Amino acid sequence: MNTKLAHRLTQVRPSATIAVSEKAAELRAAGREIISLAAGEPDFDTPEHICEAAKRAIDAGDTRYPSIGGTPALNQAIRAKFLRENQLEFSPQEIVVTCGAKQAIFNLMLALLNEGDEVVVPAPYWVSYPDMVKLAGGEHMIVNTGIDNDFKITPRLLETAINENTRLLILNSPSNPTGKVFTGAEYRALGRVLDEHPRLMVVCDDIYEHIYWGSEPYRTLLNECPALSDRVVIVNGVSKAYAMTGWRIGYAAGPENLIQSMRKIQSQSTSGACSISQAASAAALQGPQDCLEPMKQAFRQRHDYIVQALNELDGVECPAADGAFYAFPSFEGVIDALPDIRDDVELAEWLLEHAGVATVPGTAFGAPGFLRLSFATDMESLEASIARIRRALDQIA
Repeated sequence: MNTKLAHRLTQVRPSATIAVSEKAAELRAAGREIISLAAGEPDFDTPEHICEAAKRAIDAGDTRYPSIGGTPALNQAIRAKFLRENQLEFSPQEIVVTCGAKQAIFNLMLALLNEGDEVVVPAPYWVSYPDMVKLAGGEHMIVNTGIDNDFKITPRLLETAINENTRLLILNSPSNPTGKVFTGAEYRALGRVLDEHPRLMVVCDDIYEHIYWGSEPYRTLLNECPALSDRVVIVNGVSKAYAMTGWRIGYAAGPENLIQSMRKIQSQSTSGACSISQAASAAALQGPQDCLEPMKQAFRQRHDYIVQALNELDGVECPAADGAFYAFPSFEGVIDALPDIRDDVELAEWLLEHAGVATVPGTAFGAPGFLRLSFATDMESLEASIARIRRALDQIA
């Protein structure tokens, strides 16, 4: 018997990054030696003082239902983080804790979008944005940026994309997959366009904030455009910076009426995030921050290696990144040179089969011809991956 499913599922794709990771795992189980550069997950252990905080919470019996919007301790830690690191002040009612940053963005869309509302999604984009828009009943307006625009939406592109149905703009900085970061001047230029469209809300996905090595201090939109405070939601979390992906804690800060609506949605879905994980996250945000720098420096070292190594391959062009832990090279020259490979999807499959290296096709991010390679892995694996890719390409040159 085939169960009749909801029509909305016909519009939604499975996560490309998860699909590639699962395929790599299947090949490993079959005895193949596969190096996966697909998943966006730090390869470091969660810092010890964070784990100890979780253990203390268990020993103290902190195992009951938490508050829907987050524990008071984590709420305070998040507010202190924003004030200390971003010079932004939020009230307790303007904060919500979620089961990962992904749920924060999804709750936001469910709370904000009505049927027919459009969301401006700059491409390349994180793979889940367009599908979350569809599940929330909205329509996505994809705005292609490209290498010439440093993979960032410009004021002109934004102005062109806005119409009477536009309700939300997504900004992701540092970006997944490009690693690009908006400067203060670029935020101010976008803010001038946003000033002319008061109905348009903005979500700033800042999950990679601490994995950043740009020349300017890190800025988010509200630092440059404080007048937009009633229209901006900042989403962040502990997964990437503190190597806490499995703890599943994200958070959002923004206008009270919208945050309270996100809490209402959460009350009818997950109810709230794990109490033990929240205790650990409070320790992450309030505790010593010196654990962040060694991880950031390791990512920077890997970035410098892989960008140079990819640019040394014939037919590959890899721009440098400002943060996150992804290389996003164009393989168009390679695809053009391979008669049996039509696009980046087939190239990724070919590299998995012939080089034993798992990558994610750029098509999944709205950027055909590119591949995303995660360098959230050890240097030995990165060097071996580049050597495998080079050998596989040399054999057909």
